[in-house]
Amino acid sequence: MVRGVLIDLSGVLYVGEAVLPGAVAALDQLSSAGVPVRFLTNTTRKTRAMILTQLRDFGIAVAEDQIFTPAQAACARLAAEGHAAHLLIHPDLAPDFAACAKDGPVAVVIGDAGPYFDYAGLNAAFRELMRGAPFLALAANRVFRDADGDLSMDAGAFVHALEYASGRTATVLGKPSAEFFAAAAGSMGLPLSDVAMIGDDAEADVAGALAAGAGAAILVRTGKYRPGDETRVSPSPTVVADDIGGAVEFLLAQAEPDPSTATERPFPFR
Repeated sequence: MVRGVLIDLSGVLYVGEAVLPGAVAALDQLSSAGVPVRFLTNTTRKTRAMILTQLRDFGIAVAEDQIFTPAQAACARLAAEGHAAHLLIHPDLAPDFAACAKDGPVAVVIGDAGPYFDYAGLNAAFRELMRGAPFLALAANRVFRDADGDLSMDAGAFVHALEYASGRTATVLGKPSAEFFAAAAGSMGLPLSDVAMIGDDAEADVAGALAAGAGAAILVRTGKYRPGDETRVSPSPTVVADDIGGAVEFLLAQAEPDPSTATERPFPFR
């Protein structure tokens, strides 16, 4: 049986300001079963504190140390390498970088700035890259399901624009970074192979987790999911579920097979 679960937030537990049906009950099931959970998000328009407040407002019981964000990973990277941040991010995310060094050689950090992307900001980041600054992307997702229900462009297009202009390749710190998944699993005292990922993004959540070494990854048909997404990625999802409730029911139904009778393990669970 899976010993821990990683769960994406937007598109899996909620869309915009509305919690998805069955999300709270599904998390309660995991808690009752004693399965530890960590929440992994590539959202870069909200601070960790804002995400925590939003989840609690939805009735989701969560501790701050259960939430993993790309901004956390970026701050740790900047501190370890002795860099200050040249930020190209949404203003609402700035508090998460308040403790970072203000002086010294800079690293470019790009997130989803949304309406705050403009030529001047992109060009300033480009010039830092051309001077040799490290290039850190909080995430590089293609799209997300916006509050109005339609898909919107995510940070990926802007990351790739800077890559194209500078000839540099960004280091992505959020999903599908193997280090990001492993850090969340490690916080539960588990290897990634003993953990399952649940997400609505076939690329970053599902294929990313499996490529990183997760024991399983479940794609849900909510959020940004579009019919056929499961056929467009490799590795393919372990299973596709209608929603978070279906994903949790699937995981909790998996039991360690009796080695005296089982000839083949149906899923890569430990």
